[in-house]
Amino acid sequence: MLAARIHLTLMATIISHSPEATAALGERLGGAARRGLVLALRGDLGAGKTQFVRGLARGLGCASRVHSPTFTLVNEYGGGRLTLFHLDLYRLETPEQLASAGIETYLQPDGVAAIEWAERLGNYRPPPGTAWVTVTFEMINKTERRIRLDGL
Repeated sequence: MLAARIHLTLMATIISHSPEATAALGERLGGAARRGLVLALRGDLGAGKTQFVRGLARGLGCASRVHSPTFTLVNEYGGGRLTLFHLDLYRLETPEQLASAGIETYLQPDGVAAIEWAERLGNYRPPPGTAWVTVTFEMINKTERRIRLDGL
C-alpha cells in the first residue's frame, strides 16, 4: 500500500481586542506546538509581537518572564515542555550580521523559535520539512490587532 503525504496549510485571521487576547492566542499555539516549530513574527513596533510570545511561553510551560530581546538578540526560556528561543532581529540589517549572529541555528530549533522582525531574514529560511508559520500583526486601533497566521 502506498502512503500518501498530505500537506496542510494553516491560514487564519483573528481579531484580537486586547493584549490579553493576543497573549491567549500565543498560549493556545504554545500548547499545540511541536519541537522544531519556527514562528516568523511580522508587524510594526507595538503591534503585539512580544505580547504574543509571552502567551506562547505560557503555553509551552515556561515560567520565566518574557522580555523583548532587542538588545541581546535572543532570549532562551527553558523549564517548560519545550525550550523557547525568542529572537529579535530589529537591529540586524545585513546578511553578514545575520550569519555572525548564528541565525541558522534557530531555523532548526531544538524547541520552538519565535523570531520578531522576521522580514529581516532575507533569504534565510528553515530547511524543507520544518514547520514554519508566519504571524503578521496589524494594528487596527489602540487595542485591536488583526493577526494572520500562515504556514505549515
